[in-house]
Amino acid sequence: MHSEHAQPPQAHSKFSDMLDPAIYEPLPGDWLIAITDVVDSTSATRSGRYEDVNFAGASAIAAFGNAWGTFDFPFVFRGDGAAFALPPGAAETATSALRQVAAFAKRSLGLTLRTGLLPVREVRANGHDVTIARYAASQDATYTMFAGGGLKWAEHEIKRGRYLVKPHTDTSQPNLTGLRCEWKPFASQRGEILSLLVEPTAQTGAQDFAALARRVLSVLEAGPRQSNPVPDAIGIPKDERSHVDPARWLAVAANSDFRKYDDGLRLTLDCTSEQIDRVETLLVAARHRGEVNFGLHRQSHALMTCLVPSGRPDSHLHFLDGLDGGYSKAAEMLAPAKRSAA
Repeated sequence: MHSEHAQPPQAHSKFSDMLDPAIYEPLPGDWLIAITDVVDSTSATRSGRYEDVNFAGASAIAAFGNAWGTFDFPFVFRGDGAAFALPPGAAETATSALRQVAAFAKRSLGLTLRTGLLPVREVRANGHDVTIARYAASQDATYTMFAGGGLKWAEHEIKRGRYLVKPHTDTSQPNLTGLRCEWKPFASQRGEILSLLVEPTAQTGAQDFAALARRVLSVLEAGPRQSNPVPDAIGIPKDERSHVDPARWLAVAANSDFRKYDDGLRLTLDCTSEQIDRVETLLVAARHRGEVNFGLHRQSHALMTCLVPSGRPDSHLHFLDGLDGGYSKAAEMLAPAKRSAA
């Protein structure tokens, strides 16, 4: 990946492969990283505005993809925000899209969407990296996974006020064609909907973290359909008059992003309480050893925000989060690791 027209890396069909640092490829130094997040999303979700937060979080992906004319760029949905990578020639398009979605979030949703943009070389100059790998959730839907610690560092810097895309009174609407919240929330079928974030600490090597992450997954995926929170039974559309074809529903479930690697594990799963308890015990011990930070939140329902690109409707993508705070709540619970005394 050394040019604006570089070929994307080969997609892997097993999620556990995403834990292998060897499959990740570095982004070119002149590429850019865009990051968005809803300011004080915890208060918004506490007042029941889960769908607005998720819609604002996914809006930058939709706006940039529609403006750029393709969704073949690396991106990740994070619940109350998103991150994506773009070639240098797309900087003007991205800046305009970021300003538009920030203005839209404020004007239409009453939310403050913070946006930032910085070159990959800036990340590397500060001791981190941005590497990517692709995961084929199905034959039609591929998601990008990020490693190297660069997105986490960039998000921290943007929250400190660096690399911000300054908002201005942009009256033009972002093109959010294809972005929709058309399904009612999904109730847990197995016990609880789990929102889980697990990140390595600075002293934890990539292989050691991968081994721990595999242990976590082995517990959580030991169940029907690997604990996918999108149910087998056809979901209920908000417009209850609409007919849902069973084959279409199977594709929706297959194309969901309930498992991600984004500088760490990012999971929305339908689990038994016992599974969650086992994972929490495992992670508390790992945090005590100074190996990880983690945030874990339990709730009764999952929420799905859909992106159906107008040019490629078969490659529809479905972003998952927990209904009662989800990733925002889990991120709030991320605690600094404490190494135990020798």
